[in-house]
This record gives sequence, C-alpha cells and structure tokens, in this order.
Amino acid sequence: VQLQASGGGLVQPGGSLRLSCAASGRIFRPDVMGWYRQAPGKQRELVASILGGGLTNYADSVKGRFTISRDIAKNSVYLQMNSLKPEDTAVYYCSIRGGVMTYWGQGTLVTVSS
Repeated sequence: VQLQASGGGLVQPGGSLRLSCAASGRIFRPDVMGWYRQAPGKQRELVASILGGGLTNYADSVKGRFTISRDIAKNSVYLQMNSLKPEDTAVYYCSIRGGVMTYWGQGTLVTVSS
C-alpha cells in the first residue's frame, strides 16, 4: 500500500490550500490518520491527527486555521489549510496507521510567500 499526497504549492500569506492523501490499496482498520510537516532545518512535527472515533488533535500553531478530515471508505485523509503564514512553509506528509502498520506518503511541498 502506498499513500499519495497532493495539493501542495505556492500560496501567498493569508491564502488557502487543501491537501489530499489517498491510499493505493485497502488499509486494514485504519485507526489514526494524520498530517506531519518538516520545515528546512527542523524536525518533523505533527500538524493534525484524527482518530478512529473521529477525535481530532491539532498543533497549537495551526488551531483555528487548519482542519483535518477523512473518508474511511476511500482510505483518504485531507487537510484544509486557511490563513496560511510563511512559517507554515514545509514539506507535508500524510500518515495512516492500520493495525501494526504505519504508512507514509511521499510528501508535498507547501510554500507560503509573497
């Protein structure tokens, strides 16, 4: 199973982007879906996650601006990003955990700049 992330790009501060991540095959009992990001020279950090029951969790830096959602039937997870800031610039990675396996997408670059 491979995860394909898409939707990154160049956007001006204050703009919006929607990231999508879809699995190429079926993931058995996906229980945690999430988005991480890694900025140049920094460690990868959790941006947002959604658990099997629908509970969501966000990094403090994105609360109120980003929204994570999912389509379990499609083994897909999304990240709506609004009011983007230059400090949101990073490579964004999706992740889906199912059973004992954790799958990662290849990353999609988000650049926030005027």
